[in-house]
Amino acid sequence: MTQADTKTEEPPKKKSKLPLLIGLIGALALGGGGFYATYSGLILAASDGHAPTGAGAKGLPDIAFIPVDPITISLGPQSRAKHLRFASQLEVESPHVAEVRLLLPRISDVLNSYLRAVELVQLEDPAALMRLKAQMLRRIQIVTGQDRVRDLLISEFVLN
Repeated sequence: MTQADTKTEEPPKKKSKLPLLIGLIGALALGGGGFYATYSGLILAASDGHAPTGAGAKGLPDIAFIPVDPITISLGPQSRAKHLRFASQLEVESPHVAEVRLLLPRISDVLNSYLRAVELVQLEDPAALMRLKAQMLRRIQIVTGQDRVRDLLISEFVLN
C-alpha cells in the first residue's frame, strides 16, 4: 500500500474554553461592580436636596395666586352630565396683583364664554383638559396683557 494509507487520521484538536471562561468571569466582575456602585450611591444616587458648596439655592419667584370665582355651566340635553363646575387660580407676578384683581370680572366673562362655546365631546374627553387649559390661559393673557398672568391653575373641573 501507499504511504497515505498507512498514516492514521488524526482527530481534530479540541477548542480551548479559556476565552469563554475569561469572558464569563469578566462579565460577572463588571456586573457585580456595577451593582455595588449603584447600591452604594457612587453613581445614579438620588439627590439629597443640598446645594453644592459655594452655590446658593435660588429663592422662589415673587408670585401670588389669585382665585377666580367658581363657574357653573349648564350643559345641553345631549350630554350625560348636567353641569360643569370649574374653579381655578391665576399665577401672577406680585407687582401685577392689583391690576389682575381689577380685571377679574373680565377674566370670569372670558372663561364663562369660552367654556360655553366648547363642544361637549371635548369637555368629556379627559385628554382634552390640557388643550382647554392652554386656550383659556391664552384668552386670559389677551385680557390682562401678555406679561401679567404666568399660568392658569385648574383646581376643579367636575362634570356632574
